[in-house]
Amino acid sequence: MSDLHIFLLGSAATLSLVVALFFVRSWRITGDRFFALFAVAFSMMATNWALAASIVPDNESRHWIYLLRLGAFVTILGAIIDKNRASRS
Repeated sequence: MSDLHIFLLGSAATLSLVVALFFVRSWRITGDRFFALFAVAFSMMATNWALAASIVPDNESRHWIYLLRLGAFVTILGAIIDKNRASRS
C-alpha cells in the first residue's frame, strides 16, 4: 500500500471523526436522537477508515472491517426511518 493511500485513508478517518463531533454538538444542543445516531455512524466510519489504513492488504481477515461500514450505513438508515416516524406522530 502506498504512502499516499495510507494518508488518504487517515484523512478520511479524521474527517469522519470531525463530522461525528459536529453531530455530537448538535445532539447536545437539541437533544434529538437523530443527531446522536449520526454521530455513532460517523464514529463507526472513522474506525473503519483507521483500521483500513492500519491492516496489511494481504491479510485475509481485512474484509471483516467492512462490517463496521455496513453497521454505519444501517445506523444512518435507522436514524432516517426513526426521524420520519416521529414526524408523522
